[in-house]
Amino acid sequence: MDLRQLFLRHLAPTTESPLALEFNRAKGIYLYGPDEKPYVDFISGIGVSNIGHGHPEVIEAVQMQAERYMHLMVYGEYVQQPQVAYAQDLCASLDSSLDCIYWGNSGAEAIEGAMKLAKRWTGRTEICSFQGSYHGSTQGALSAMGDETFKRAYRPLLPDHRILPWANEEALDQLSERSAAVIVEVVQAESGYKVTPPAFLAALQARCRSLGILLIVDEIQTGFGRSGHLFAHQGVGLTPDILCLGKALGGGMPLGAFISSQEKMQSLALNPMLGHLTTFGGHPVSCAAGHAAFKVLQRETWVEDVSQKEAFMRNAMNTLSITGQLSGQGLLIALPLGSFERVLRVQKELIQKGLITDWFLFENRSLRLAPPLSISLSELSNACALLTDTIINNP
Repeated sequence: MDLRQLFLRHLAPTTESPLALEFNRAKGIYLYGPDEKPYVDFISGIGVSNIGHGHPEVIEAVQMQAERYMHLMVYGEYVQQPQVAYAQDLCASLDSSLDCIYWGNSGAEAIEGAMKLAKRWTGRTEICSFQGSYHGSTQGALSAMGDETFKRAYRPLLPDHRILPWANEEALDQLSERSAAVIVEVVQAESGYKVTPPAFLAALQARCRSLGILLIVDEIQTGFGRSGHLFAHQGVGLTPDILCLGKALGGGMPLGAFISSQEKMQSLALNPMLGHLTTFGGHPVSCAAGHAAFKVLQRETWVEDVSQKEAFMRNAMNTLSITGQLSGQGLLIALPLGSFERVLRVQKELIQKGLITDWFLFENRSLRLAPPLSISLSELSNACALLTDTIINNP
């Protein structure tokens, strides 16, 4: 069997027809096939490769840490320099109330930990989230998902979850002193990059504060500059009680985290102690990679350049949208094309032309566009020209 046949034979499927593209290496904004054909990664590995692929400082950090040590002990027992150094720098970029990190392996794990922390801290049981929200596919995160299509085959899920109408201030009256936490995305990642109105977010925060409900902000896809701010909540004046991160957090390595105050985090260590555990969370190589990528992001002007690149994309492609505009914020762009069939036609033709795009779980009539922040304007221009030509020729 060749590699593709072995892939189809031995790796558990997520669909009946995976793309099954094969790549030998990746560098910058490009993925390279076995024949060295370059493909522009215009989705950044779904928000992971914000600074592009194979940055030399990230590779060096991985190699150096792998030589020192890899896994030593479950998270939280040994003092590991990569975990501590990254946590210190990350907390310094956030509100002073977010000063304590619990490292995990993924964004879904971060959501799971955040829900446990909210229940433990408040002594309450109800978790609320919103229609159209996506927080991961583990059972707790799935319970908070705001789309029934992906949930019904796995019920029963966790009890005491409430799904509220998105961006509806009147629905906030349903929050009560039974509610432990509300989970919200500043930009709904799987609903076609729907931007949650800032006025609604302000009302939600006020309601949570008045009732002692913890506000969990899911920045797994929006974090690390993609919105045009280092973190999207900073651009709308939110102060999370718990912040969830993943994807770009690890600089290409698996890493997740939930961040809160030291006082709240202490509750996971008592009655019972070891109230939340992970074997590989905050793996030292992942933390070294993520920290290196974070330093690069802070040093470069890529976050500041996001607004210019967003404006360029909108100017180049607004007329291609069936709605006359693109959805999203920053370099999280959704291009409405009208039908899933058209999206798939465009996606497949773009792959042939060397441009990787995707669609959304809850909005498959739109094309997902999320290039690395490191993409240059000339590279962006070439990609937009390819998109324009392909979409025009696929009515």
